[in-house]
Amino acid sequence: MELPESQEIVDDLAFFDDWEQRYQYIIDLGKAIDGLSDEQKTDDRLIKGCQSSVWLIERIEDGKIRFEVDSDAVIVQGLLALVLAAYDNKTPQEILAFDINGYFNELDLERHISPTRGNGLRAIVARIQTLARQSAA
Repeated sequence: MELPESQEIVDDLAFFDDWEQRYQYIIDLGKAIDGLSDEQKTDDRLIKGCQSSVWLIERIEDGKIRFEVDSDAVIVQGLLALVLAAYDNKTPQEILAFDINGYFNELDLERHISPTRGNGLRAIVARIQTLARQSAA
């Protein structure tokens, strides 16, 4: 299953009446991600600052950065899907120009996830933005 674009996710979440339904939608998005094999889950791909284990692999294809991600927690896998919807298959310039904080605010995410999950989400975003800066240089 192809992940929807970030704006489509914002629009979809607006249809749900409560956060229980929104959490389920986010978890379902995470299930659409293939994940990584055990061989790909190496320490150098592990993102520091996340409560759960999160692995990130990036590669450049035709000037765009592609990401593969995985987590050992289903809700985090869903949060990764939200991040991928914003960043995957974009140029470094598009990644750096994307208003990720505005996106998270539209999703009303930070009020509904724990502070440690929020810190982990920021660590993932910071890692992706650093990769984009390095690729753009």
